[in-house]
This record gives sequence, C-alpha cells and structure tokens, in this order.
Amino acid sequence: MTSLVELHLHLEGAAPPAFIRGLAQEKGVSLEGVFNEDGTYRFETFEQFLRTYEAATTVLTGPEEFRRLTAAVLEQSAAQGVIYTEAFLSPNFCGGGDLGAWREYLAAIEEAAEAARRDSGIIMRGVVTCIRHEGPEAAKPDAICAAETMGDFITGFGMGGAETVGHQGDYAYAFDLAREAGLRLTTHAGEWGGAASVWEAVRDLKVERIGHGVQCVEDPALVDHLAEHGIVLEVCPGSNVALGVVPSWDAHPIERLRQAGVKVTVSTDDPPFFHTSLTREYDMLAETFGWDDAVMRDVNLTATEAAFCDAATKEILRQKLEPKHV
Repeated sequence: MTSLVELHLHLEGAAPPAFIRGLAQEKGVSLEGVFNEDGTYRFETFEQFLRTYEAATTVLTGPEEFRRLTAAVLEQSAAQGVIYTEAFLSPNFCGGGDLGAWREYLAAIEEAAEAARRDSGIIMRGVVTCIRHEGPEAAKPDAICAAETMGDFITGFGMGGAETVGHQGDYAYAFDLAREAGLRLTTHAGEWGGAASVWEAVRDLKVERIGHGVQCVEDPALVDHLAEHGIVLEVCPGSNVALGVVPSWDAHPIERLRQAGVKVTVSTDDPPFFHTSLTREYDMLAETFGWDDAVMRDVNLTATEAAFCDAATKEILRQKLEPKHV
C-alpha cells in the first residue's frame, strides 16, 4: 500500500455515518433528514451540506465524544494508507470558543491521536479553524484558543465555512494573532469565491497554503504568482466534483495547475460525505490524468514539505515515502 499524506481534513466531516448514528441512538437524539435511506449523509447543494454537517455534529457534545471521533477517523485514515494527517479542529464545536473547555476537548483528541500513533503509526497534527460564516468577531476567540494551546500537536490556524460570507481581510485580526503566536496559516479560498478570493487570502491574510484554491485557474497571473511564491494548494478533487465546484473529474484543473508549476497536494475534505477516501482520490487521478507512482510520490513529498509539523517528523515521513526496492 502506498503511503499517503493528507493536509485538508475536517475532523467532524470525516465522521463515519455509522459512528454518528450510533452516538445519536446512545443519546436518544433524532437526526431526521441527516441520512439517506442507505445510511449515507443527505445533501444536494453546498448550503444543504453545511446544514447536514452542523446537524450531524450536534451529537458531539463533550470531550469523550471527540476522543471516540478522533479514534474512528484515524482508524479510517490509517486503513487507507495515510501516514500523516492534519485535521481541522474548531473551538466553536469544542466548547464554544471557551479556552478552558477547549483545553479539555483538545486533551481528549490528543489522547486518541497518540493511541492511534502507537497502534498504527499514523501521525496527526491539529489546525485550529475559525468558521467564516460566524463572522470576524467569533474568529478572535478561536485564534486565542489556537495561540494558547499551540505546540507539538496544534501547529496551524485556518478558516473554513461559507466562503461567500464577507472577505478574507475581515478576519485579519485573528490571523495576525495566530501568526504572532508562531502558528502556520491556511484558509479556504478559491472553492466558491473565485480567483479574487485567492488573491485576498494571499494578500490580506498572508497564508502559505490555500484550502482548495482551484478557481485560481480563472486568472493566469494568479497561477503564476502561486507557482513563483511556492504557495501550496490543498486540493480535494472528489469534494469539488461532488459539490459541483467543477462538473466532472475530466474538467478538474489539478493537472493543469501541476503542469504550471503550482504546488498541489491531494486530500479528501469530508470523505464520508463525498463517498471517497484518499486511495480513491489517487485512483481517480490515475484513471483521469494518468498519474503514475512517481507523480503520486512527488505530490505526497510536496505535502510533506508543506505540512505544519517539525523537521524530525518530516524526515520520518520522507523515509516512509521512499520507493521500496525488492
């Protein structure tokens, strides 16, 4: 099995549907409208996806649930050959932005991550995210939570949520706070907000990675800028196709961007929602664009270099990505 590195994974969005249904049954909570008849998550548009996502998270009410969630997600990822994953963690979902509560949730998540590392070798790091559609003021306590708990496990800060709300620069206070604390920065852009949103992210938030970013192809000057400055795209092709960001795998710009010198990586975003896994993403990229083992290894090495972790961890990942000679 090929070793894989994933940089763009929402912890709650990676929750297996059976796990969420099980928690709902334990708690006697009705999640009517969240699941299809076959047990998969139900949604058709991005707005419905956000509502389903947030409804599913209502059963994640304490640190113990997040410990169990982390264990389930990492088991799922390790089974797909993932050796390193960065998960987006939201203080909004973990204690409502209260620092004391956040520390309790984080301790439970870290405990599960360490157990997974011992059991399967998978390494996890956390990227704290504010939620864009909650507004700039709500992003500030999230950044404080990130800054106060940064270290070996919490290494980055970013922003998810509805990309059409406000502008990237509206959240500059939170990003400046996180940067000054020493956190690495990423933000969702160029999924729905067009090339202009990517320019805003680069100019106003000074991030080194962009979540999605695929709409940068609308602006050749932007593509050149990303390539020249080594700004990394956390591309999630299956998510883009499922949500209609692009009409089909054939139409996805990831190979054009790679050929243009942009540093691209591959991730799953919210895999159970989009009926995907990291191995399926690479299978589809091989089928659609002819990616071979050498290209896949190069993309995973790019992800390793762009990872928000220390040099010693990156060296471990590089060794695991070395071709196996029989």
